Amino acid sequence: MELILASASPRRRELLGYFDIPFAVIPAPGPEEPPDGADAERMVRVLSLQKARQVAGTHPGALVIGADTVVEIDGTILGKPRDQADARRMLRLLSGREHRVWTGVSLVRDGAFQRTRTAMTRVFFRKMSVGEIDAYIATGEPMDKAGAYGYQGRAGMYVERIEGDFFNVVGLPLCLLGQMLRETGVELH
Repeated sequence: MELILASASPRRRELLGYFDIPFAVIPAPGPEEPPDGADAERMVRVLSLQKARQVAGTHPGALVIGADTVVEIDGTILGKPRDQADARRMLRLLSGREHRVWTGVSLVRDGAFQRTRTAMTRVFFRKMSVGEIDAYIATGEPMDKAGAYGYQGRAGMYVERIEGDFFNVVGLPLCLLGQMLRETGVELH
């Protein structure tokens, strides 16, 4: 059975590689259509399923993995920043506070088989100075990441602790995905 990751994310590609099983990478063509008024958990469920369905529709027989990650703080969903000002706004909001990272993972095959689950990790940021925020934004790292930070990169120095799956914060909860793949008959070693 062919396994396809429906994502352009280099982080997700790297993480899926940890399973040491062959897979192809075919990003979902988009556009993403988030549900109106959805909370973070529902949003990532819907978007991960959309991505997996888009790719599965053109690859019969393949098992397609779709994933979507957002950051949520006080009910506000933070996706990828539009620009540096938006990244600055997000980082100021997260500074010195707890937030949640939600990832939806969906498996789709031939439109008939569909399974979607979510993972949530609590992340606790230390207080960041204006200079730290500006220096971090200047690296360019926050610009393609939900919540304007990459825990696996330079932003790790601002995270005091997490509660939950580290890999979820990076963008693909490996424990959850492994369970889902096993349930569908994919052999993992």
